[in-house]
Amino acid sequence: MVLKDADRYRAPALDKGLDIIELLAGTEASLSQAEISKALGRTPNEIYRMLDRLVRRDYVLRTSEDRYELTLKLFELAHSRPPINRLVRQATPVMRHFARESEQACHLVIEDRNALIVVAQVDGPGYWNISLRVGARMALVNTGSGHVFLAHAAPDERLQMIEAHGLNASKTLTHSLAARLDKVREQGYENMPSVQVGSVYNLSVPVFGPLGSVIAVLTCPYTERLDRKDAPDTERTIRLLRAAAAELSQRSNAAGQ
Repeated sequence: MVLKDADRYRAPALDKGLDIIELLAGTEASLSQAEISKALGRTPNEIYRMLDRLVRRDYVLRTSEDRYELTLKLFELAHSRPPINRLVRQATPVMRHFARESEQACHLVIEDRNALIVVAQVDGPGYWNISLRVGARMALVNTGSGHVFLAHAAPDERLQMIEAHGLNASKTLTHSLAARLDKVREQGYENMPSVQVGSVYNLSVPVFGPLGSVIAVLTCPYTERLDRKDAPDTERTIRLLRAAAAELSQRSNAAGQ
């Protein structure tokens, strides 16, 4: 019997713990031990010992009602990685300056393990914003951030990115999308209506690393101000966003030297 690569080095206890973490991460409310057991198709006894270890290691919190939910430990570990931590630290003051000048919110997106993830977010100075939470995952082909990453990828890398996101490359990369990506690369930014929220435009620009590759995308979910005629319009906001991305690229290059 020939074992598949995925089964050759199995670690059942580790798989069990990761199954619990992924289940809790995808559930808004806390879960009881019985609910976790049922969802994972395991017996309560199998789940109890693993839950106990996860609680003792502070990955999972046991509430006073004997229910379980994730703590922020995984979030803290992810942001303790030096490259991400350094990038967020460099980006934060730049993003705050952009938010003040443009009167708009903005967020920073990276690509990590075939996922686009928001790693930093800054609100605009007003009392309302369109913003994304840190840790949110972005779609690849229908967001400004995704278009910028695809636009600056080599042809073979572009196909790999699309397939890694579970999409059919031949059906997804249509002639119109390819032409759009060429335009994004040529003009240096994306400006597209949001497909998730009405009256919002995704303004997205690349942040370049020391080797010239795109290490992040800075995006502003732009909304037009109707109450103030002197508020920055789309063109000015794009200029401010590109200036912010250029400054962040410069800081990143200086740190990488």
